[in-house]
Amino acid sequence: MIFLKTYLHKTASSAPLAVFRIGFGLMMFFGIVRFWSYGWIKKLYIDPQFHFTYYGFEWVRPLGDYTYLLFALCGVAALMVAVGYKYRIAILLFFLSFTYIELMDKTTYLNHYYFVSVLSFLMIFLPANRYYAVDCFAFAKAYKNIPKWTVDSIKLLICIVYFYAGLAKINADWLLRAMPLKIWLPSKYDLPLLGDLMQEPWIPYAMSWSGMLYDLSIPFLLLYRKTRWLGFVLVVVFHVLTRVLFPIGIFPWVMIVSCLIFFSPSVHDKLLQSLERLLRPIRALFYRRQVPFMENYRPSRSRFPIYIILVIFFSIQLLLPWRYALYPDELFWTEEGYRFSWRVMLMEKMGYTQYRIVDGETGESFIVDNTDFLTPFQEKQMSFQPDFILQYAHFLGDHFTSQGHAHVEVYVDAYVALNGRLSQPYIDKSVNLYTIKESFQHKDWILPFNDEIKGL
Repeated sequence: MIFLKTYLHKTASSAPLAVFRIGFGLMMFFGIVRFWSYGWIKKLYIDPQFHFTYYGFEWVRPLGDYTYLLFALCGVAALMVAVGYKYRIAILLFFLSFTYIELMDKTTYLNHYYFVSVLSFLMIFLPANRYYAVDCFAFAKAYKNIPKWTVDSIKLLICIVYFYAGLAKINADWLLRAMPLKIWLPSKYDLPLLGDLMQEPWIPYAMSWSGMLYDLSIPFLLLYRKTRWLGFVLVVVFHVLTRVLFPIGIFPWVMIVSCLIFFSPSVHDKLLQSLERLLRPIRALFYRRQVPFMENYRPSRSRFPIYIILVIFFSIQLLLPWRYALYPDELFWTEEGYRFSWRVMLMEKMGYTQYRIVDGETGESFIVDNTDFLTPFQEKQMSFQPDFILQYAHFLGDHFTSQGHAHVEVYVDAYVALNGRLSQPYIDKSVNLYTIKESFQHKDWILPFNDEIKGL
């Protein structure tokens, strides 16, 4: 207890948190601009007539043409975070708008979107606007030092992400079968310099093992001063290579910028000095007075409620990835507890689903053309994810009931291939999915997996 009190009173330089805020805000702003410029707002959120919502968040839906306004709000909030203007309001607006966007359709779920949401939530409670921020002019003061835990909390979250991603790779498919990299890498034959190398049979195994070792070791390399530069070089190489091989947007750059926070304050001071020289003309145009520096930032109010929130927050981050252990059967097959657990690019699933609408009294039936209701991307994601399959079954049941069909029952004939294995039946086709309600209980209508994947 004494150690905890002593730690909570320790201070650290404000520079790392300021650099992190600037980098995070700019990355998010450019990410929103990129998403908008590619036309994905219309393609993913406005054009589809049906959206796969998250359990418990069915009320979160696209806003029609106002969805553009939501993205605009998110982008402006990100830019405000970067410059440190009205920071508390800005980071709260960014967290709410970005998370709402991600909850609108789980078809677009990616681990790095989840990372941005949890990171922006954490930043709500950090004094990231007390140094090198427009808000410093409103406060008429800036602070050289802030509580050390505010910087360490971001480091802890990044370490959790990497370490859990490494633990997830300790499985037979990833390490012993080099799946799914053995499927993905040969398709990169057209890459300059790397294309021929990707055809070598040993490359998927080398990259699988090195990926696992990288994720498990990088938190320790970054935390230890003598290996920090080595760790950061590995971060850059790993994420640049990932960006070249796989189209995963700005996530590699987000992780590279985020890992800068592990460096000493002197590194961040140099970065801010470079930025200062670049922005000096703009600053001179708007601000003609200097902001006095104070030594330590000490909040006037008790921080105990924030400590409680952060303890709960990190407890969730540590425990949530293990929830899959509460379910029977193979995780990669059922995907019960798969999301929000930092399992990154661990499987390749391909599915085929055919829905049959049956009149429960007469036995008359007809087959559904999925393209009448789903986009190609939605149909692909639905074909191998059980909660998608169930949700779509309810949509079809409600739709055809509203069209005047009586005694509607919904059955599905589904086949899934996992990590290069032969396709096998996926859903019990004798079960009327229209009678099954979504819940956190085990989905016993998923047929057993005919193989075993050993590992965590």
